[in-house]
Amino acid sequence: MRSSNRNKHVFPLALLLLGLIVFGFFLLGQTGLLRLAIISDKSMISWVILAIYAVASAYWLRVAWLLDSECRLGEKLLITGNSPNALEDGEILAFMDSELEFLARSEESAIDKALEHYAETLENRHASGQFLADLLLKLGLLGTIIGFILMLTPIGEIKEFDPSLIQQLLSTMSGGMAVALYTTLAGLLTSSLLKIQYYFLDSVLVSHVNELTKRFTRAAEIDPILS
Repeated sequence: MRSSNRNKHVFPLALLLLGLIVFGFFLLGQTGLLRLAIISDKSMISWVILAIYAVASAYWLRVAWLLDSECRLGEKLLITGNSPNALEDGEILAFMDSELEFLARSEESAIDKALEHYAETLENRHASGQFLADLLLKLGLLGTIIGFILMLTPIGEIKEFDPSLIQQLLSTMSGGMAVALYTTLAGLLTSSLLKIQYYFLDSVLVSHVNELTKRFTRAAEIDPILS
């Protein structure tokens, strides 16, 4: 069974997805919304959110490249008839501690356990990305709380009604509201984008492991020598 087209082109598709995201941010910058959001955030949490998202996306791209390599090597192993000896030594050694080589030589009773361990090893790469996505969302909510504090604090400091202070009070309140709204928007946007990025990799990973499971299980059933 051959891999799907998506599994064959994981890294190029990841580059395309990231390129679309960067283009979206470019459009926001052209409209002035991105600059306005950053300048209006006195808490600087939006800067932190965007910086974390940039680092998380760079790591995501590296994970996509590694998964692309594993899908290509897995496909090559399947095409060669489950024979690890048909692959170059460097490829085998570089590939997840030779998990696929172990699978090709495993007994049928050990294949399911080996595949499960292999899938868990790949999924662990995605754990940090999921953590960062939740962190971005929580930072956005933190900015919301800080913004409301900045907005409501001047009201508590008013001891007597003075019309001359109303304009200053409204300006301070609008600044706090801007912090609350823009940090919430930044957290929701970056968290959602990062989850979409890792959903793409998760779907490829599941497809890749399912193909290996079907092929190795079928080979073990048909050819007792392989099992």
